[in-house]
Amino acid sequence: MKRLSLIFKSKANNALDKMEDPRETLDYSYQRQLELLQKVRRGVADVATSRKRVELQINQIEAQSRKLEEQGRKALGVGREDLAREALTRRGGLQTQIADLRVQHDNLQAEEEKLTTASQRLQAKVDSFRTRKETIKATYTAAEAQTRINEAFSGISEEMGDVGLAIQRAEDKTASMQARAGAIDELLASGALDDYSGQRGDDIQAELDRMGGGHDVELEIARMKAELGQGSTPKSAIEQGPAQQQPQPNQQPQSNQTQQLRQPGEGL
Repeated sequence: MKRLSLIFKSKANNALDKMEDPRETLDYSYQRQLELLQKVRRGVADVATSRKRVELQINQIEAQSRKLEEQGRKALGVGREDLAREALTRRGGLQTQIADLRVQHDNLQAEEEKLTTASQRLQAKVDSFRTRKETIKATYTAAEAQTRINEAFSGISEEMGDVGLAIQRAEDKTASMQARAGAIDELLASGALDDYSGQRGDDIQAELDRMGGGHDVELEIARMKAELGQGSTPKSAIEQGPAQQQPQPNQQPQSNQTQQLRQPGEGL
């Protein structure tokens, strides 16, 4: 189970690595930092609002305290000491509330200052990250483009690989068709295959052409021997040889004429 879990995790990590785009990851990280900075700023605003509310409460309670003090003085002025004592007693309770609110005000002010400092630091960090992010994205884009260009030049990219395979298949198919056409031509020439195009080969005529070609060679050899003084056939007979290739009714067969040309000593 541990091995299967490790294999699954490695496969998943490899798949995620192929799917991951560093530029998108950087943009997402920058967006999260902006959201965090916005939350810090909102917290600073909330703390400042609470501090301001406490200040307003302190001002209101101080106004009530001053009013009670004035009422106590007026009560003493008319001889109502009991009213003056009641007013001063209420004033004392308000002074206690004012002291508590001042403590809260001081705490909120300190918290506001901390959040303000943190917000400024986070703002500087976000600005620095944005600059670095854009630099990394530009570098990655340039490297990706350079890699694709190099792969295209070397022919190892997927697109160029497909083109190379298509060219190779076309060349192989062309070579196969050329070999097949050449083989069919040879078979037609040899008579092994029938030509149905209306130009069927005649085996008798082919044999006659072959014999005629051999006779021409023999005549040429005899002529060369006569020129070198080694042959026995007269020059006139040699020159008349090609004209006598077609057998006439009163003429001897071709084989006898060839034998006459081969007899030594004649014409010397």
